[in-house]
Amino acid sequence: MKIGIRLVLMSCCTPCSAGAIKQLHDGEFPEVDDFVVLFYNPNIFPETEYQKRLAEQIKYCESLGTKYAVGDYNHKEWLAAVNGLGNEPERGARCSECFKHRFKFAQNWAIQNGYNTIASVFGVSKHKDQNQVDACAISEIQKLTYLPAKWDNSLKQKINQESNFYRQNYCGCEFSFRKV
Repeated sequence: MKIGIRLVLMSCCTPCSAGAIKQLHDGEFPEVDDFVVLFYNPNIFPETEYQKRLAEQIKYCESLGTKYAVGDYNHKEWLAAVNGLGNEPERGARCSECFKHRFKFAQNWAIQNGYNTIASVFGVSKHKDQNQVDACAISEIQKLTYLPAKWDNSLKQKINQESNFYRQNYCGCEFSFRKV
């Protein structure tokens, strides 16, 4: 018996992930047998911002009946992962190390929980570069499959227009906050 795709979808926030979650929920990727939304974002600062984004993600997943998981918020560990890169521009080396740190966590989480594939919405944001995200995922995810999915941007926009999601004006970390 062939085991299908059991996908971990890494999410940074609901405005970026809503379309992808809806596509997966509605079965638009028939090769995906099961999926869970993983919210692992120790990069988000301050913690009050993290809590707002997390609450919105949980609310959206629960409204669809979609499974979700939450990784620990360890901002100090994340700061160690990007140490010395605080002055890097958005889409620079700091972002690459941030993505790698989060993909490494996702791989370990997926293995421990019986999932075999990872995808993300990290490149959906106007603040990020999908090619950079994909390159980081490919370099970090060695024991599982990385799915560089092309999400329906028009669906994301439609859901966002129809919702009252909490929206932020920076990517998440204190270094990106400083740039706005």
